[in-house]
Amino acid sequence: MEPIILASKSPRRQKILKKLNIPFMVVVPDFKEEKPENIRLEKAPEYFAAEKVKSVVNILSTNQDLGWVFSADTAIFLNNKLYGKPKNADEARRFLNDFSGKTHKVLSGIALYNGKNHYLETKTVKSLVSFKALSTKEIDWYIKTEEWHGAAGGYRVQGLAQCFIYKIEGSYSSIMGLPISDFYDILTSQGYAFID
Repeated sequence: MEPIILASKSPRRQKILKKLNIPFMVVVPDFKEEKPENIRLEKAPEYFAAEKVKSVVNILSTNQDLGWVFSADTAIFLNNKLYGKPKNADEARRFLNDFSGKTHKVLSGIALYNGKNHYLETKTVKSLVSFKALSTKEIDWYIKTEEWHGAAGGYRVQGLAQCFIYKIEGSYSSIMGLPISDFYDILTSQGYAFID
């Protein structure tokens, strides 16, 4: 398989690429996640994924021919509010309190740059996550686990937060941060030789 440049420092996305046996190298994009006014809130993850890819293409294209550059971005939405990565434990606590007893949307944006034909393809994947009603004691316990660090919405679906989630609709891997089926589709549609 051809190597892919991952325009993300996410350890979860690196782990997934390793599981898929896709050779990759990480190049951290020079991009600040700020949504312009003209981008709809629900298109923000796809926009951010595309901008990360463009940033890395701009960084590297002067020095070399590029093959494949990929990025993803995941965000959580509830009542038209975007929940990114909490800045601290208090914000993570507020996030979990908001999710308690409710269903929220998890949107993952993916972007793939095909250097052979200079084409950027993007997509948004939507999933729903339902939390049971949480007590203050349960939220405090979860915050102490430190799992909220670096996680959109302040929780990790693959970790201890599973204790709180009673229903998932959509892509489990997307909620983790990379919708594998859609990633596979976008790669193969662009001619990436996933299967020899």
